[in-house]
Amino acid sequence: MRTPLTELTGVRHPIVQTGMGWVAGPRLVSAAAEAGALGILASATMTPDQLRAAVREVRSRTDRPFGVNLRADAGDAAERVRIVVDEGVKVASFALAPSRELIARLKDAGVVVIPSVGARRHAEKVAAWGADAVVVQGGEGGGHTGSVATTVLLPQVVDAVDIPVIAAGGFFDGRGLVAALAYGAAGIAMGTRFLLTSDSTVPAAVQDHYLAAAVTDVVVTTKVDGLPHRMLRSELVRALERSGRAAALVRAVRHAASFRKLSGLGWAGMIRDGLAMKHGKDLTWSQVLLAANTPMLLKASMVDGRTDLGVMASGQVAGVIEDLPSCADLVDRIMTEAHRTLAGLPR
Repeated sequence: MRTPLTELTGVRHPIVQTGMGWVAGPRLVSAAAEAGALGILASATMTPDQLRAAVREVRSRTDRPFGVNLRADAGDAAERVRIVVDEGVKVASFALAPSRELIARLKDAGVVVIPSVGARRHAEKVAAWGADAVVVQGGEGGGHTGSVATTVLLPQVVDAVDIPVIAAGGFFDGRGLVAALAYGAAGIAMGTRFLLTSDSTVPAAVQDHYLAAAVTDVVVTTKVDGLPHRMLRSELVRALERSGRAAALVRAVRHAASFRKLSGLGWAGMIRDGLAMKHGKDLTWSQVLLAANTPMLLKASMVDGRTDLGVMASGQVAGVIEDLPSCADLVDRIMTEAHRTLAGLPR
């Protein structure tokens, strides 16, 4: 199936595996790429040296195109961009809009730039700055999310920009791919669906939590870092929503101290990164610290398997996913269903 996304990136199928922190490592990314999708390596939870090693590991596992997700507001963003360029990575994706200068630098080096956005105006801005394509995530998507449903946001953005639009938020099967294409998208991006595969390194006990979740168990809270964050309901989420400011600050400092040791960031750097994430919001100090060390909360679940101590970012589709196929089986199933759906449409 050829679309502007497959032509732009060189992948076989118009499917993107998103760059989920602690989840989208070399094993998952290479498996997604081998399956014909665009695998995206998550770099925000890696040091620059770890990022370079991860890129090389993916390349040792597959010769298919893949990408790296970058934080545009990270203090070492320029160094990470240099790694992407030096290592010949095909695609750079961004969770936050990169600057005009960052986009130009990547494009000058032949890297395809695909930011993720949650609003029409943001898509218009990055398109005007030279982005090659854009991922548009509706409110059904996991992690930081907005309040507008994909079915409303997607056609808005498709009509507003003249670059390929990739739909995210609520996709998990071939019917969804066909629906996205009907709206004018060039493909779909999925996070939770790839997290729930046999190629994912997420501990089995955590995957079981996802598989057991109903649609109503995937909630949006602002208590983790002050921004709307879609995740599985858990004891930690309940505790955060019950706790007062003093208890939240103590918890945030404890988590921040752990993340500081892991990442090598100083306190000043952590607070700077936390403030950079606030986007003009009126955050408490506990929320600022939590914004800076949210990766530790994710690591507790996605790496250590501690569902009681960590957060489990999730799209609403977790409530309708019931199995753990390999990436190859998943992508094949999606494409088979998409072609069958297209063939069955009235003519």
